[in-house]
Amino acid sequence: MNTSSGVGRRALGMVGGAAWLASVEVLRNMHDANAAARTFQPLDIAVERVSDIERRASISYVAGSAQHKLRVFDAIRDFEQRGLPAVALPCFESHLFIDELQQNTTLAIVDMVAALFAHIRQRYPLARRVGVLTSPVLCERGLFERYGERACLEVVSTGLTSVDGLREACDALIGQGVDVLLPGSSDSALSLRRLGAQAVPIVDSLSVYAQHLLFADHRKPAHQIRLGVVGGVGPAATVDFMHKVVRNTPAARDQDHIKVIVEQNPQIPDRTDHLTGEGADPTLALYATCKKLEDGGADLIAIPCNTAHAFIGPIEARLRVPIINMMNVTADYLRTTFPAVDRIGLLATDGTIASGVYRTALEARGMTQVLPPRAMQARVMNAIYGARGVKAGFTSGDCADDIIAAVQSLLLQQVEVILLACTELPLLFPQAATVTREGRSAHLVDPTDVLARCCVEFARGTLPGTPASARHEAAPVEYAAYARCKEGNAAFNAELL
Repeated sequence: MNTSSGVGRRALGMVGGAAWLASVEVLRNMHDANAAARTFQPLDIAVERVSDIERRASISYVAGSAQHKLRVFDAIRDFEQRGLPAVALPCFESHLFIDELQQNTTLAIVDMVAALFAHIRQRYPLARRVGVLTSPVLCERGLFERYGERACLEVVSTGLTSVDGLREACDALIGQGVDVLLPGSSDSALSLRRLGAQAVPIVDSLSVYAQHLLFADHRKPAHQIRLGVVGGVGPAATVDFMHKVVRNTPAARDQDHIKVIVEQNPQIPDRTDHLTGEGADPTLALYATCKKLEDGGADLIAIPCNTAHAFIGPIEARLRVPIINMMNVTADYLRTTFPAVDRIGLLATDGTIASGVYRTALEARGMTQVLPPRAMQARVMNAIYGARGVKAGFTSGDCADDIIAAVQSLLLQQVEVILLACTELPLLFPQAATVTREGRSAHLVDPTDVLARCCVEFARGTLPGTPASARHEAAPVEYAAYARCKEGNAAFNAELL
C-alpha cells in the first residue's frame, strides 16, 4: 500500500506472511502515530502480497525451518529489487534467523525485538527483569534471552499454545518478580486489550514497533563489497584471474574471501579483430555484460582483458559502479615499484598496441613503452591466436618458443621490466618473476595479478580511495597506494635457452 511518493517520504517494505494480522496492526499504529505527530511524514509502505492459500501454507511452516527462511528471504529480495531502503519484520519467529537475512541483503531489516528491548531500557530504566509471553518454539530456542543479555536485562519467558491461558501466564510471570511484561508473539501482542490493567507495566509491542519504524533512523548495515568480473575474454584468462584473486586474499577460512560475481560471456566479439579493422564492435556486448554485473549487485567491475580496456570509456560513463582500469593500476605499480625505470617492454596484442592504452598510462607517469620488432610482434600474435596458441589451450611448444623470442628481442633493447600485457601470456610464465638471457635480465610484471591485488584490497577496505558505494569522481580509477603491492611469487631466473 503506497500512501504517498513524495520527497523525504518514509519508505519500507513489510513482510507479513503468517503474521499478517500483526502487520495490519503495525500499519494502523503507524498511520495513527503519523497523524498525531507534529511533523507529518509521507509514507510509502509496500506490503508483501500473500494469497489465502500461501497464508495458510505459511502458518504450517516450522519456525526457523528452511522453508520459512526461504519464503521470508524471497519477500525481502522482492522489496530489494523494487528499490526500497528498509524492511519491517513484524513476525517474531522470523527473528530466529534475522542475522542470516541481513547478511544476504543490502536492505536495512528493522529488528523488532531489539527495538522492544531498547524501548524497555528507555521507558523503564529501573526494570531489571522482563517477563515475555511468547510461543513454545521461541521459548525453547531462547530468542528473547539472547536479546535480553545484549540489553543487560534478565528474561523470563513462557510459551503459550493459545491465548486462553494468557492471563494465567501473566500472573505466573508477575509471581516470579518480573518488572515488565512483554508480549513476544503475534497472538499475545494482538490480545493485549483482553488483559486489562496488571500489577506491572505491559509493553504494547506492535505499537512500539510502529513508532520505531516511523521515527527511528534505519541505516543500511555495513556492506560487504562485491566484485563483478567480466569473464570469457578469454575464458582461460578469467580462470587465471580468479585464481589470483583467491591467492591474494588473506584468508583462514572460506568466509574470509571476498564476494565475486562472474558473468562468463565468451561470445563478446574479439577486441583485437575490431581494433585492427577485421571484426565486429565488442562495445555493446561488453556494456551488456557490465550492466548484468551491476544489476546483480556488483560494487566494482574488473575486466581481465587488456585489449577490452580500449572500449571502456563510453561504457563506464553509463554505469553506476566503477571499472578498475588495469592499465592505470599497473602503471601506478610500475612507477612505485621501479622508480628508476623509465623504459617498459610491452608484450601485447596488436589491438592493445594500436589502442595506445598502455602508452597513454605509462607516459602519464614518465615512462615509455618499448615494443618488439615487427617480425617479433607477429610471433607474439601467433603465440596468442595461432593454431597452437594460448587461446587454443596450449602453454608449451610453438607458443612458448614465439614468446621466448619476443622476450629476447626486448632484452636486446635493454629493457629492465617487461609487461605481460595480454591476460593469456601469464599462463606461459606461471611462476617466473624475472627472465635472464646472456647476462641481461628483466622483471616480468603480470597486470592480471596487479588487478587482482587491487580488487582484493578494494573489496576488503584496505586500499585508500573513494568508497565503492559512491560513484567515483574520476574514471579510470587510479591508486598510488600500489607501492605496497609486491609481485608475490618468489623471483627466480627463467633460463630461456
